[in-house]
Amino acid sequence: MSKKLTWLPPGKNCGQCGEKSCISFLRMVDSGNKGLSDCPFYTENIGKPYGSGTNETAYTGLDMLGHPYDFVLHPLPGEVSARKIVLPFRADMVEVMDIKKGDIVLGRPMGAGCPIPHVLRVIKAEWQTGLLYTWVVGPKYSRDREVKDVVAYHMIGFEGLAKNIRKEPSFGCRASFLPGFCMMALNHTGLVNMLLEKNCGLHIRIEDIHLLAGK
Repeated sequence: MSKKLTWLPPGKNCGQCGEKSCISFLRMVDSGNKGLSDCPFYTENIGKPYGSGTNETAYTGLDMLGHPYDFVLHPLPGEVSARKIVLPFRADMVEVMDIKKGDIVLGRPMGAGCPIPHVLRVIKAEWQTGLLYTWVVGPKYSRDREVKDVVAYHMIGFEGLAKNIRKEPSFGCRASFLPGFCMMALNHTGLVNMLLEKNCGLHIRIEDIHLLAGK
């Protein structure tokens, strides 16, 4: 690889640049067949790798399909991602697989139509309802750990801090938002059923989740 490269892609391997992985994308850039701007996550604020802490994601107000969103959902203080509430297609799997706090769960939010399997760390598991309260932690986190694969789940809700606000969310109203960890950078919509003003920001819970599809 050329030492001239001063920016690195986020390692999402999303394929939206036309390559199978970020590594193959960098090879194409190095050979002159692609430019850094072909990566949808490219920022001109170069000098540090994506996600280094000093080069934060640039939220433009539009998702990958050009749809505007009302706000970005960030983690609560001290947490790794916004909380995600999911329900396996078979709710009894929580009891059958003995899923409990601290477990790593793999599954795809098939009910919402998302094509990406998510790696989740369980915060709380309810055997009565089958609901799992989780953080999205990503595949790297799950390496060399036991993973409980529920295959598919319904995406019930999210909870976190509303930031990068373009339109103030209202209780009882549907809002559009971008989960800060979303690999596809796609607009989500949901019904706001909790709003709390805190010192750390606007604590929000959203349920009845759907992806905003393209035309």
